[in-house]
Amino acid sequence: MKKILCIGEALIDMICTDKGKPLSEGENFLKKPGGAPTNVAAAIAALGGDVELAAKVGSDPFGQHLVDVMDSFGVSTKWMLKDENYFTTFAFVSLMENGERDFYFNRGADGQLNRDEVDAIGLEEFSIVHFGSATAFLPGPLQVAYQSLLQKSLLQNIFISFDPNYRSLLFQHDKQSFIDQSWNFLDACHFFKVSDEEAVMLTGRATVTDAVNDFLLRTKSVFAITLGKDGTLLGINGKTKIVPTIKIKPVDTTGAGDAFVGAILYQLEGKSLAEIKTMTLPDWEKIVLNGNKAGARTCEYMGAMEAFKHLSNDIFK
Repeated sequence: MKKILCIGEALIDMICTDKGKPLSEGENFLKKPGGAPTNVAAAIAALGGDVELAAKVGSDPFGQHLVDVMDSFGVSTKWMLKDENYFTTFAFVSLMENGERDFYFNRGADGQLNRDEVDAIGLEEFSIVHFGSATAFLPGPLQVAYQSLLQKSLLQNIFISFDPNYRSLLFQHDKQSFIDQSWNFLDACHFFKVSDEEAVMLTGRATVTDAVNDFLLRTKSVFAITLGKDGTLLGINGKTKIVPTIKIKPVDTTGAGDAFVGAILYQLEGKSLAEIKTMTLPDWEKIVLNGNKAGARTCEYMGAMEAFKHLSNDIFK
């Protein structure tokens, strides 16, 4: 059976545990492996899927930590490459008392994954390619490699999944570039997941309802708009459906969207593009319901990777 390929950033989140303090005053930090496509790959593997991660880390202890974590989940790290010249990417985050985040992004090796390295991946091994990294739309080698892989995937009739993962602090001075690059993928992909805020931003509409209508008119993709505790809005072939989620007591929402995407792709693993295109609204409704379960269960634990340790396909029963 063919595998799933996830591409994008693998990084270290350094979370300040000194509540309400800006990064300049923080003294205590918690190291957590992260990166949206890294999380998706871990979730797929935790559910029992066969997945590889294409990413670049530094040739340093933090890069090795990311490789080790992926290995522990059963993700193939063949294409997790180490760069001798760049340090592993870090994201420093502190939550202020007013709810705002003090954020500093120290970009390193993740942006150096280049076209030649990505072109070396044999796509004949894969039935699905997932693009899920806002950092890939920042200038650099990864941006070029991302576009190249998209074109190769289209030529080889591979199912393409996309999650824009907008991060306002990375694109606060060039939001239009992010929107334009996202639409290049929205126009090409077969499935995409966005939050309600992203839906409004990407379409330029005032409401989620208007954004949904735009997606139905402008794309041929199956899409999911996550609505938190209200579930997920599923769109397919001109029709929409609100798919409910399960009730939980949330502890931490980190990684919930990535678990949702991972569960969607896990359920599609091994299917050809032609098979997936024949799936109906009820077929997708069942898949999205299971995705909602995976996302909700992730919220019951502190930290995405910790939550993924408790994921299994038993939650679909």
